[in-house]
Order: sequence, then structure tokens, then C-alpha cells
Amino acid sequence: MIEKNRGFARVIKATFYSYKGIIAAYRYEAAFRQEVAFAVFLIPLAFWLDVSKLERIVLISTIFVVLIVELLNSGIESVVDRVGYEHHELAGRAKDMGSAAVSLSLFLLLFVWIGIVFF
Repeated sequence: MIEKNRGFARVIKATFYSYKGIIAAYRYEAAFRQEVAFAVFLIPLAFWLDVSKLERIVLISTIFVVLIVELLNSGIESVVDRVGYEHHELAGRAKDMGSAAVSLSLFLLLFVWIGIVFF
């Protein structure tokens, strides 16, 4: 029986795997790089704007939602591509749904930022 990591060792390994995932997404996914560039611009902007602490938290949270959804979408696309490149309706549907999730997260970001900054 293979012994699993437990306790602090598990936390360390999970942190390392997360780091590898972010590096891989940045290296191989153009959309993730673009969204990171927006984050580098928008996060300081959120601190510069004259908004409440709660509004600032919401503004920054929407940025992280976009990055999280993009990471999940990239993971889905990687698994689908690993299975095979031939067209399959379910594979196409999975990729389209992942893309739709990213689009919805970007719409959320726009809605929140416009709502807080301009109204």
C-alpha cells in the first residue's frame, strides 16, 4: 500500500503543485497571460480608486474569479486534448462550456467594476 502524504507535508506538496499549475498556465496559455496582465493593471487601480474597503475587496475578488475560471478552463482543455484531437461532440461541448464560463466571469468583472466605479 502506498503511503499518502499527511499533515504539513501534504500542504507543502499541494502548494508546490499549485505553483506548477500557475507556471504552466502562464507558460502555455495566452489567455491566462493576458488576464494576468489585466490583473497587474487592475489590482493597483482598485487600491487607487476612492472606494470603500468592501468595494475594493469585491473589485479584486472579481479579478481572481476570472483567473480561477481560466485555470479551470485550461485544465479542461488539456484533459480533452490529452484524450484525443479528433472531433467529438462531447469534447467540443466541454471546451465550449469552459470558454463560456470564462466569458461569464469576464462579464461579471465588467458588471461589478462598472457598477462600483461609475454608479
